[in-house]
Amino acid sequence: MKRQNTAESEDTSHVAFKQEVHRLLLDRLNLRRRDVLAMSEEALRARAQEVVSQILAELRWTIPAGLEKENLVAEILDEALGLGPLEDLLADDAVTEIMVNTYDQIYVERHGVLSLSDFRFSSEQAVHNAIERIIAPIGRRIDESSPLVDARLKDGSRVNAGIRPVALDGPCITIRKFARVPITIQDLVRAGALTQPMCDFLKLAVEERKNIVISGGTGSGKTTLLNVVSAFVPHNQRIITIEDSAELQLPQRHVVRFESRPANIEGKGSIDIAALVRNALRMRPDRIIIGECRGGETLSMLQAMNTGHSGSMTTAHANTPIDLISRLETMVLMAGVELPLRAVRQQIASAVNFVVQQTRFNCGTRKVTAITEILGMDPDDGSIVTQDVYRFVPSGFDDQGKVRGVHQATGHVPRFFRQMQEEGRQVDASVFSAGGE
Repeated sequence: MKRQNTAESEDTSHVAFKQEVHRLLLDRLNLRRRDVLAMSEEALRARAQEVVSQILAELRWTIPAGLEKENLVAEILDEALGLGPLEDLLADDAVTEIMVNTYDQIYVERHGVLSLSDFRFSSEQAVHNAIERIIAPIGRRIDESSPLVDARLKDGSRVNAGIRPVALDGPCITIRKFARVPITIQDLVRAGALTQPMCDFLKLAVEERKNIVISGGTGSGKTTLLNVVSAFVPHNQRIITIEDSAELQLPQRHVVRFESRPANIEGKGSIDIAALVRNALRMRPDRIIIGECRGGETLSMLQAMNTGHSGSMTTAHANTPIDLISRLETMVLMAGVELPLRAVRQQIASAVNFVVQQTRFNCGTRKVTAITEILGMDPDDGSIVTQDVYRFVPSGFDDQGKVRGVHQATGHVPRFFRQMQEEGRQVDASVFSAGGE
């Protein structure tokens, strides 16, 4: 117990010393001075390093034992001018998500598994400063009247942040990291997220301009899968992407990218997804790809799918394909247009061809657990009729605690496949034989 108390005392003294050096740096550098504001990032960092070295020389007799000068300087500079401890985590390719719960509690996700990291900020103010540095370049704001913000880093990583009063324990940050090298469908096949026949099927469905909704829970990999599937769009087609925070990395050249914009400090100037969809329809798109439907923009998306913009794609939050249909119904009604439920279902049934269900299991494994065709409406009760084309059948867990199972075809042959056969086109329907992977 005595040893633990000593360790805690040393840790506290280290943090207090770093906070004091950080305070002195900000006082002497004065980041709001005109000459400092005019400096390049490299010049500013060099000047800050010089000031930190001067401060440490003055405080050399009070530097706590165990603190290495080189590491100390790097940490203080990162916190004063960069994103503090997040810099190292962002540089770690194994880290896919970073979660700052409080200034001294930072969790990370590696290979689908969450763990508490050894990194920490020196104070709540340091977290707040990091948030300000993230949002300043993209013109967003965070304050007491607007305490939540969505943003992105220079590399495209998605950021969500909150401060008091809504964040009860102090400023918090969640960062979904942007892959330096875009993930391909073959990467997913090798990882066991889906099989090669499923991959071939999705490629053909995209080429044949089928409308696809990728469904899944938070952190299940919907956007990653959307990015991968979007790569199947032929390069001679015009694509318009619409997102809240730009994340898609499409390999095609003919791509126009839009990003929504929140209201300014006067509460004006917001441009939402629905407005961007309406604008996109005037730009002669071959395909419209929406990063995520979560509200009234769903009606605009369905109308686009139904009015000559087939082959469009989006994602939505739902745990099963059936749940997705209910969710789409709810989101259409959020558009504020009074439509009878039957008309809403008719819109969905005629617009969406396939639902691709993405699931993140408790072990951290991510898999495509169903590819489901929407067949239309039941004439008797008005419900939407669906049929799985492929599904994942789990069979327990392996020695590492990872989910085990197989992807199987159900025996259902999609309608567009039968159509292609009737037209005399060469297609192999044997990949849909029941039980086949």
